[in-house]
Amino acid sequence: MPTVDDCQLVTLPKISDHRGNLTFAEGDRHIPFPVARAFWIYDIPSGVSRGAHAHRALQQFLVCLSGGLDVQLDDGTRQRTVHLNRPWIGLHIPPMIWASEGNFDTNTAYVVFASAAYDESDYFRDYADFLAAVGGGR
Repeated sequence: MPTVDDCQLVTLPKISDHRGNLTFAEGDRHIPFPVARAFWIYDIPSGVSRGAHAHRALQQFLVCLSGGLDVQLDDGTRQRTVHLNRPWIGLHIPPMIWASEGNFDTNTAYVVFASAAYDESDYFRDYADFLAAVGGGR
């Protein structure tokens, strides 16, 4: 069963010159799984949080494109918070990790790369159900 220690920050390639910076990510190379879907979050109202769920099998890779945010990670026993604010740093979140995003800077935008297409049955949206699945308190 994955733990919060398995949620790894990944430094992506960053190419800089007088025209600016370019960063890219390739599935199964920089992102540790084949990418099946991507979505991005932006125009986030002040004071809200996002996420607050876990996945049975899906893996995610988050990259903050502008601004900054905190990602709260929970494996059912331990919690960890990761701050993302660099567009060349991504966060890999394996399955069976409860994740919430919050503490957004003004004008934050982030992209999420996912290992599978959307499937509602893959989600744990109730924290108690998640805890029961991971053996709450391991």
